[in-house]
Amino acid sequence: MAPVLADSVRLTENGVQILDRRGFPFAREWVLCRTSDEVAKAIEDMVTQSSGPYFAALYGMVLAAREAAGLRPHAAYAYLEQAGTRLIRARSTNNHLRKAVHAVLSTAAGSGDDLIASAMAGAHAGDELYRERSRALGSAAAALLPDEGGVLTHCWADLYLIETVSAAQRSGKRLRFFCTETRPYLQGARLTAETLVEMGVDTTLISDGMGAAVMQSGEVDALITAADRVTMDGHVVNKVGTLGLAVAATAFGIPFHALVQAPDQDAPTAADVPIEYRPGDEVLHTLGMRTASEKVRGLYPAFDVTPPRFVATIVTDRGPFEPHRIAEYYREGETNQ
Repeated sequence: MAPVLADSVRLTENGVQILDRRGFPFAREWVLCRTSDEVAKAIEDMVTQSSGPYFAALYGMVLAAREAAGLRPHAAYAYLEQAGTRLIRARSTNNHLRKAVHAVLSTAAGSGDDLIASAMAGAHAGDELYRERSRALGSAAAALLPDEGGVLTHCWADLYLIETVSAAQRSGKRLRFFCTETRPYLQGARLTAETLVEMGVDTTLISDGMGAAVMQSGEVDALITAADRVTMDGHVVNKVGTLGLAVAATAFGIPFHALVQAPDQDAPTAADVPIEYRPGDEVLHTLGMRTASEKVRGLYPAFDVTPPRFVATIVTDRGPFEPHRIAEYYREGETNQ
């Protein structure tokens, strides 16, 4: 059976149900979003993270089609575009939201039931394509890992990690994982570690400050993380803290493999990627409890940028690439998906 978090967004007659990852695994509660705007707000509020917003945006666009069904075709499509813009702006650094919106807009047409059906077709196609590409990526990533050894990961890589572990298990590899907590939301402690244990993997949790020491100990053979975005010149944008781990891995001769389905053609360099800054107050709280006095300010850049020199491999659905060669992903002439 697939891990719980592999299916955390569901379209229903009443709206979009999203598994609230903020309380997982201690609570397994679903948030019902009845409108596309409520889906965008749920994404903003971190109800779902990693690839979750992609699926939420797909089905949030279906809700937008339901909302616009009574309009004339031109006005209905304009409504969908407006809803898509709102969804994309909910989390600006990861370009999955833009891809999800495009998947639905590329098929949506007409009005009434035709509009809803065409939007649904785009959402289902986008869902299936993402899962298919994640499986290909996972197989390519697993091939880079040792037959037996330790892997350090940071934050929650969602389907990328699930498919990588599944592929490694199918090939008989015996891996043990070290997971960072990933403050302030503790995605690594709550999401990554829980899912790895669910999959039967030897899992050890470490605090965010322990990564370099654990690598120095000789227990880590590879560092793997997801990438929220990879630029065409090989910069890896991911959860803040990735940069420090990548620098340490380089210092200790440990390869860093960054997982992304495809580099972003709309981001030639790191300067073209907006880095989301979340409210500093979030750093001052952990699981709803304040951890610093009222006189302390918080600063929360949610992502950082790792230069290519600290990255061994960028693993895509078309296989692994050295960072300086990532643009070769598109040599066959296909456009970004």
